[in-house]
Amino acid sequence: MRKRNRAITIRMTDSEIAELNEKLKQTGLSQQTYVINAIRQAVILSVDGLRTLMEISVTFSDLIRQLRGMATNINQMARWANTTGILPTEQALVNISWQIEYFRRECEHIWQSIRFLSIRQKHTQECDPSSGMSSKTKKSGKAM
Repeated sequence: MRKRNRAITIRMTDSEIAELNEKLKQTGLSQQTYVINAIRQAVILSVDGLRTLMEISVTFSDLIRQLRGMATNINQMARWANTTGILPTEQALVNISWQIEYFRRECEHIWQSIRFLSIRQKHTQECDPSSGMSSKTKKSGKAM
């Protein structure tokens, strides 16, 4: 009696088959082993998780654009100060400091969002929804 007694059929284009065969050749795995490993290691996000990652991506892009603008402004002030010998006003430096602090907080918020998503994803992968027990608990037969 075979352990794996179910078969599935999937349809692929010639280019997809060629890509699969190339990956099989690189790894030295059989098709079955490769596909099963790919399924087991796949990270699947919920719609909310995907939406959150997209929002984070947009926010990061905006922050990077703003930081580049600030860096350009600081560079221009440094060039101007070196050329003229006159330093920027204290208020200009305070404004830059406030902007940097704002971006630091935004980056911290984004980092916390990413951390929350990764913890939630890890929890989703470890839990077996049918039994309510983690895969580690099922293997050992004990509650942790």
